[in-house]
Amino acid sequence: MSVTTGTPGAESASAPARDPYKLDPADILEPPRGWRASWKFFGPGFVTSAAVVGSGELITATALGAEVGFLLLWLVLVSTFVKVAVQIELARWSISTGKTSVTGYNDVTPKIAGRGWISYIGLLMILQIVVGQGGVLGTGALALSMVMPVGGDPFSLVSIATWVTVIVVLAVAVHLTNRYGVIEKVSTVLVALVTLGVIAMVIGLQFTPFAWTATDIAEGMQFKIQVGTMGVALAMFGMTGVGGGEITAYSYWVVEKGYARFTGPNDGSQAWVDRARGWISVMKKDAFLSWIIYTVSTAAFFILGAAVLHPQGLVPQGTEVLEVLSRMFTDVAGDWTKVIFLVGAAAALIKTILANVPGFARQVSNTLALFGAFDWNDLTVRNKWLRALMVLLPVVWGVFYLFVQSPVLMIVLAGIGNAVYLMAIVAAVWYLGRKQTDPRVKDGHGFTLYLVISSIAVFAVGLLSLLDLLGISIG
Repeated sequence: MSVTTGTPGAESASAPARDPYKLDPADILEPPRGWRASWKFFGPGFVTSAAVVGSGELITATALGAEVGFLLLWLVLVSTFVKVAVQIELARWSISTGKTSVTGYNDVTPKIAGRGWISYIGLLMILQIVVGQGGVLGTGALALSMVMPVGGDPFSLVSIATWVTVIVVLAVAVHLTNRYGVIEKVSTVLVALVTLGVIAMVIGLQFTPFAWTATDIAEGMQFKIQVGTMGVALAMFGMTGVGGGEITAYSYWVVEKGYARFTGPNDGSQAWVDRARGWISVMKKDAFLSWIIYTVSTAAFFILGAAVLHPQGLVPQGTEVLEVLSRMFTDVAGDWTKVIFLVGAAAALIKTILANVPGFARQVSNTLALFGAFDWNDLTVRNKWLRALMVLLPVVWGVFYLFVQSPVLMIVLAGIGNAVYLMAIVAAVWYLGRKQTDPRVKDGHGFTLYLVISSIAVFAVGLLSLLDLLGISIG
């Protein structure tokens, strides 16, 4: 069974539409045991990886390496690992209840005008989605413009606008024609090739003047932050690994994959507990496998930035971001690699857009439903809203980028917003875990300690992000 990531209602026209968020005892399925048996049920983590491996790795991680050298390599590992605990705990709640994240956020007290306080933050995060994804889409368009400029100048508004339009049309067409599954598979393969290429470049650096040493790696693991680099460091924490948007979307994919439906409604029996714990185990394997994928990618991009760009004083910024990033390849292997890098970068960024459209459409529509736009429980109406948003969101992202035209700034601001949103999600995870998750499906003290450490880290970074936004010097 494949996760439903394309336009809703992709079932056969002769088959009745099924609501993936309704629990039916007829759908109960015993969970697989072990990694081999669980493999065919993986999926939500792969969708998450498809969304994650993009702007955070390619731009913010590389920019940080270029700015500070190896000093913050430790942050790559911390920023990806600590947030997985929050992701797992929210997904545990979804499997236990059959509900999705935004619906759960609305249950968190105190209530304001009948709605949970996090729901109002969710409204603000719609703007963050526009800013961040606009930066990703625009950077993808910039990469294509540098490969095939329209009108001769790759940095002209005409050329970039043309490629923005192409990407927007592609994104809309993919979801309107229910071909997302095919595009996801192809683009994920492309990103895998890009990631393997980056890893090969990191290894290949050892045979160039930009070789890194064990001392460099050791320096990067000293848990220090250089004065003046807090902004980009906070952005990397927010944009690398799973951010607030990916954690929120993951609960939708967990439910739509069937983990909650296979578990069935909670009838209080021990059989339900055993099934729930079994499907939660599958979910955790899925989540940690995706963590390995995007952590390796993030670390590789960071090391390239630290080893190649930092010694030359090259920091990606403005519309020259890809020109500078391409130096990681051209300075090591020659000018012929520039086109390969740009095509690979475009594939990674466009894949991120394609993967994020259905996830953000669900979050935005669920949020708007809470404020009375429509009845989320009406499957027919919900699917109409999802289809409309999967057309509207790419258009808005593209238009917004053309007005701003500063991809690094847009992605950095979105990353800081993501870090702040994570604080609200952590509060929701603890509330929902205490109030609504069946205590019989929770893990032991070891995972609780992991979740505590994760929560403290998220709150610390979120508070530092707020101070940084207010212009208050840190350190």
